[in-house]
Amino acid sequence: MEILVTICARGGSKGIPDKNIKVINGLPLIAYSILLARQIKDKYGADIALSTDSARYKDVAAEYGLKAEYTRPQDLATDGAGKIGVIRDVKEFEERKRQKKYDYVIDLEVTSPLRNLDDIEVALEKLIANEEAHIIVGVSPVTKNPYYNMWEKKEDGFWGLSKPTSDNILARQKSPKVYASNGMLYIMRHTFFDYGYKSIVTDKTEVYVSPHICFDLDEMIDFYFMDFVLSNNKLDFKLGFNE
Repeated sequence: MEILVTICARGGSKGIPDKNIKVINGLPLIAYSILLARQIKDKYGADIALSTDSARYKDVAAEYGLKAEYTRPQDLATDGAGKIGVIRDVKEFEERKRQKKYDYVIDLEVTSPLRNLDDIEVALEKLIANEEAHIIVGVSPVTKNPYYNMWEKKEDGFWGLSKPTSDNILARQKSPKVYASNGMLYIMRHTFFDYGYKSIVTDKTEVYVSPHICFDLDEMIDFYFMDFVLSNNKLDFKLGFNE
């Protein structure tokens, strides 16, 4: 079983400058993904690839044992470039370089570091077991539910529930369960690329529901909160590595 782990980190973030290497609890953010990727390599004999357009990011990655020959093309380093195209390009580069074809690609979102090797193992086994699935996506339960307390503007200018039903749902607990992507993992079978999907939303997408706290970093408040959680040992699970 040939596995490639991809870590995609574009430079030039506008919301939070250099967020992918911003230090959180003593480590640059990208290091959390690299350290997990190294565990995946030890477990499965996987290869690891970094996709970045930033020489500075390459230098930081090298400090944690990930040296990169590949440089992301400029057309894939824009705000509008899709993630799947980015993964596909570095995957094809690694396949040419190593003269092999990958059965699975495990993408670790740099901005979602709250995961461990157990998450990867369980999600990968779930994807392998479901032979029809092309991809498995990490998700978490949400408190804001489109059947109960999420709103959209209607054509008449007034507002209503995002997913109205004929039932009169008076409690969130009675609403259908919904989940949100948390960025913790995307594992793609080779068929995902063979069929040319451009999004994680396919006709055969599986999900891995995180059994622990997991969220991605978008705003500065997210960084402050995660730094507090990590530095004060408030996680409800173990990352599984020490650095």
